[in-house]
Formats: sequence, C-alpha cells, structure tokens
Amino acid sequence: MKKILIVEDDTGIHNIIEELLKNENYIIYNAYSGTEALLLLEKEKYDLILLDLMLPAISGEEIIRKVNDTPIIVLSAKASSDDKVGCLLSGANDYITKPFDGKELLARIAVQLRRKNNTSISETLKYKTLELLNDNHTLLISNKKVNLTKTEYAILKHLLLNPHQVIPKNRLLDLIKIDTEDCNEFSLRVHISNLRKKIRDCIEDEYIESIWGIGFKIKE
Repeated sequence: MKKILIVEDDTGIHNIIEELLKNENYIIYNAYSGTEALLLLEKEKYDLILLDLMLPAISGEEIIRKVNDTPIIVLSAKASSDDKVGCLLSGANDYITKPFDGKELLARIAVQLRRKNNTSISETLKYKTLELLNDNHTLLISNKKVNLTKTEYAILKHLLLNPHQVIPKNRLLDLIKIDTEDCNEFSLRVHISNLRKKIRDCIEDEYIESIWGIGFKIKE
C-alpha cells in the first residue's frame, strides 16, 4: 500500500484528510509542523506528501526546497498565482487551494502516484560528461553532483532520451507533465535557463541548444 505523509497544523483539516485517505486504504503518517515533517522524512521514505504552507517553525516552502525525490501536493489557503508559481517552480508537483473537494484531492493523489510508478528509467542516461541517475534523480558532471529540481530533472531526462532530435516546446511540455505539473511555455524557458547555468557552473560548455521558433535539443 502507498504511504502518504500529511503535513498540516490545523487538526480539523488534518483529521478530514486522514479519514478520507484511510477510506482509500492508504497508509497515513502525520506531521503537525515543518520540523516534525523533516524529522519523519529523515526516518522514512514516502510515496507522496500532502503539504500545507503556513506551518509552525519551518514553512511548507522550505520543505519543498529540501525534498527532491517525493511527489508533493500543496494544500494551502494561499490562492495567489505568485504563491502557486513559486511552489511549482521550487519543486511541488501540484497545488490545491483550500477549501478543497475530497473527490478532486483523491483524483490528484491517484494521478501523482500513477506518474511516479510510470517514470522509472532502467539505466543511467549518459552524454559526454553528463550522467543522469534515475535512482536518486541526481545529475553528475565529471563525477561532480549537481542538485536539480523535479522540473529540471524532467527536462534534461527527455532531452537526453532524444539526443539527436529537436523537441518542440509543446511536446516537451507534454512530456514533462508526466513528472511535474503546471509548467507553461514561460516557466519552461526559466527552468531551462536555470538548468543551463547549473551545467555551466561545472563545465564551460553548452549542452542545451535552443532552436529558434521550434524548441530545444541536446547540442552535438
């Protein structure tokens, strides 16, 4: 059975979510603060995290930046587009505003768990001095570890899976939606710019080429 960590300091909302998930036979773990959540994450690996943002001690935004390999659905009363975009660009997979519909929440959980099961790559992807490791979503450049966000990892994965092809922007957006939600054409350019900088910081070479008006490819 799938293990889900609920991080929510409002006991009323927490209990509603817990009851909803127990009825679907998920294994539930509970945290009522950011500090408690990080302690649990050190001890156990989860299939999904449901995360409030306004938490005691350590905020949900900080937790997102510290988690690399577990899908996160944010559940928050913060409804501004800036809050949503900030969380998604930092690595959250989905964002639901409170109050939420229970059936919708269960559907989004099912989508994330299905995507997690369907995105494994059996081998390490290699290109020149790059090595993209699937088991822990790590990029190695000349054996130096580079930390990537979920979206950066997804972009690089699909470019490396198609090293001799130009991937149109719309097609790349469709591909990375398997791994990360709600990326659009503007944020795609931001993610690729950040990814290029991380690579350049390790080696003075360009690995991602923009094909004007079409999309992106691995530079040969």
